[in-house]
Amino acid sequence: MDVQASRRSLAEWLALLEVRHPKAIDLGLERCRAVWQRMGSPKPADRIFSVAGTNGKGSTGATICGLLDGLGYRYGSYTSPHLYDFNERVLIGGQPVSDARLIEAFGKVEAARAEVSLTYFEFTTLAAFCILSVEKLDYAVMEVGLGGRLDAVNLLDADCAVITPVGMDHQEYLGNDLVSIGREKAGIIRAGRPVVCGQPDPPASIQQIAMQEHASLQRLGIEFHATPGDGGFRFCMGEVDLVLPLPRLAGSHQLNNAATGLASIMALIPSAAAEQAALAGGLQSVRLPGRLQRVDGEPAVWIDVGHNPMAARAVSEALREIIEQEAFGPLRCVLGMLADKDVQAVAKELDAIVSSYYCAGIEGSRGQTGKQLADRVRTASLRPVRVFADVAAALETAMAESGPGDGVLVFGSFLTASQAGRLLVAAT
Repeated sequence: MDVQASRRSLAEWLALLEVRHPKAIDLGLERCRAVWQRMGSPKPADRIFSVAGTNGKGSTGATICGLLDGLGYRYGSYTSPHLYDFNERVLIGGQPVSDARLIEAFGKVEAARAEVSLTYFEFTTLAAFCILSVEKLDYAVMEVGLGGRLDAVNLLDADCAVITPVGMDHQEYLGNDLVSIGREKAGIIRAGRPVVCGQPDPPASIQQIAMQEHASLQRLGIEFHATPGDGGFRFCMGEVDLVLPLPRLAGSHQLNNAATGLASIMALIPSAAAEQAALAGGLQSVRLPGRLQRVDGEPAVWIDVGHNPMAARAVSEALREIIEQEAFGPLRCVLGMLADKDVQAVAKELDAIVSSYYCAGIEGSRGQTGKQLADRVRTASLRPVRVFADVAAALETAMAESGPGDGVLVFGSFLTASQAGRLLVAAT
C-alpha cells in the first residue's frame, strides 16, 4: 500500500470511490476479474451461498447466516447497500469488520488494480473477498448487488444459488420483462449445483437455465413448503419434516424468506435436518433493521427499505393485518424514492393502507426533490400528498399530525429508512 493510501480514513476512501469511476453502475466482469486475479483470486470461504433476486435478498441471507450460526459453523457475509454504516456490508460471525480491516483491504485492491478503473461496488466487493478469505470460514453468504450474471459477486462459483422472488426493477440494466430479468439473476447458477427459488413460479428463464446446467431446482410451494400454525410453522422438503418457530421479522413474506433460507441450508447441508433445536435457535436469532421495523410510540412508526412495487405489495399486506389486529387509525406514509424507481406502481400498492403521503426529497445524482416525487405520486393516487425538502421534515410533520392510535410508514429507499432510523431508533 502506498503512503497516501495508507493514510486515508474509511470515509475518505469511500468518498474517493464514489467519484473515481465515470459510471456508478457499469456491469461486466472483465475489469473486476483482471484485478481479482492479480490479487490471487481470493475466495471468501470453502463453500459459498450466492443470493440474487429482486426482493428479500437481505432477509434470506440473514436467515442463512442465523442458521449457520445456530449449527455452529464459522461463517461470514457480504451484503449491499448498508443501512447506517459501511462496515455492515462485511460481517464475520454476524459482527461488522473494523475500519482498519477495510482500509487494509482497500489498499490491497488499490495496489492490484493498477490502470484498471473499478466502480464503487466492484472495488468494495473485491475488498470483501480479501477480508473474508483469510478468516478460514466454513461458509460465506454473498449477496449480489444488481442482477447476477454480470455482478462482481458472480466472479465466485456458488455452491448453492439462492434466487429470491423476481419482480420488475432496474429494467434499464436487466431488461423490460421478467424473463429477461430472470435470465440475469440465473447467471449465478453453476452446473450440477443446487438452486433454491423463493417463489413457486420463477421466470421461465430461471427454470430453463437450471435444467440446462443440470442444477437441482427447489421452489417454494413446489419442492419445499412452509405452513404457519400454532405459533410456529411446518417446513417440508423431500423427507425433511420440521416444526419451527416463526421468524421474528414481521410480515407473512418473511416466512417465505425464512423458508427459502432454510431450504438453502438443506440443499447444501442435508445433515442439518437432524439439528432441529439448533435450527430453531438460529431462526430466532435473526434480526435485520429496516425490514418493517417497528418503533413503538405515539404514533407507532414502521421503517422499511423497500423501493419497488413488489416490496410495496408485501408491506401493504403485512401492515393491513397489523392494522386490523391492533385497530390502528390512519396510516401516514413518509415516502422518499430515487428518481429511477417506479413511483406510480408503488403508490398504487400502498394506497390500500395509506391515508396520505408526505413526499421527501433525496439528494444525489439518482435522487429527486419532494415536489418531483409528489407530482409522480399524484398521477397514480387520489390520496392527499404533501411536499417536504427532506425525510426529517416529512417525518416530523407526519408524526406531529398523527394521534396516539395512528401509524406512520417510512418507505421508498435505503436512504429514506436510514435517515428515519437515525432520528428515531437512536433516540429510543
